[in-house]
Amino acid sequence: MSVRRRGLSAAALALAAALSLSACGSSGGEGASAESSAGAGDKKAVAQGGDDFADAAAKTAAMGTDAEPGEWPRTITHAMGETELKAQPRRVVVLDVGELDNVVSLGIEPVGLAPTEGSPELPSYLKDDAGSPKNVGTINNLNLEAIAALEPDLILGSQLRAADKYDELSQIAPTVFSLRPGFTWKENYLLNAAALDRTAEAKQKLAAYEKKAKALGEQLGADKPTVSMVRYLPDGVIRLYANASFIGTILKDAGIPRPKNQDIDDLAAEISAENIDQADADYIFTGVYGDPKATDKSKAQGNPLWKNLGAVKAGHAFDVPDETWYLGLGVTAAEEVLADLEQRLTQ
Repeated sequence: MSVRRRGLSAAALALAAALSLSACGSSGGEGASAESSAGAGDKKAVAQGGDDFADAAAKTAAMGTDAEPGEWPRTITHAMGETELKAQPRRVVVLDVGELDNVVSLGIEPVGLAPTEGSPELPSYLKDDAGSPKNVGTINNLNLEAIAALEPDLILGSQLRAADKYDELSQIAPTVFSLRPGFTWKENYLLNAAALDRTAEAKQKLAAYEKKAKALGEQLGADKPTVSMVRYLPDGVIRLYANASFIGTILKDAGIPRPKNQDIDDLAAEISAENIDQADADYIFTGVYGDPKATDKSKAQGNPLWKNLGAVKAGHAFDVPDETWYLGLGVTAAEEVLADLEQRLTQ
């Protein structure tokens, strides 16, 4: 990704500051906080998104390095400024599942991983290729001593997750941060690849993903079904994921339409179990963050409104793996999601 990379603009820094505020109490992928300024039962409640990070993807795409392939040292411009890498990184610590997906897809076994609170294990879809990274806390509670003990030569994370730890992390090893996880996953992938000198490989993998997404759209034809994305989180939070989300970008890449209440430029809209009828579409795909018993899934799906939904009556409501559909945030997870969509929408 050969682009100019010398310092961030004032606008980018302002955006980064806004994103760090939205990270407070975040968990569950994509900077998703269980709290919302509007109540979970408000039909118009929006979780997070909108103007605060509307151009985050463009700003992340403007990060990276001018270095040629194989050229070291190289300077990486990223969400927190500039970081010099003196040599090819060999010992990489990743601070979220998106960065884990990114480095593993590029053939690198990280030495350390900060998983999410709702999924503390190494994601099953990456176990065969990720090696045995040591636990370094969680995405919201990093263990700096554990990170330092691994003697990394590169730390990858995001400003949204760990802005307050950046200075300390930078004292341990060169640290490169994207602005945020989530719908900027493609741009984040290229930023991580630039730090690893794997840009060409990352571009090839993204091109392969884009080809598969386009092929799925063509396979579904002109009269594509609408897809509703429902996710149950702790404390009664139920989200309908929208366009500014990881799954939102995948559905858009495949040209799959959304219900009007999810065809918005935000992360998600929040509803309650009492108005689960707002989740209706031709197909409904459901994820659960953490322990299902700690969510309102059974309450919502025991509601007569749920049982009367067209998708439910038609047998078109499916549970899907949260670790790929919502927590994956990388190209490997995206291809898993495409395969799931093809299986369900074309059967």
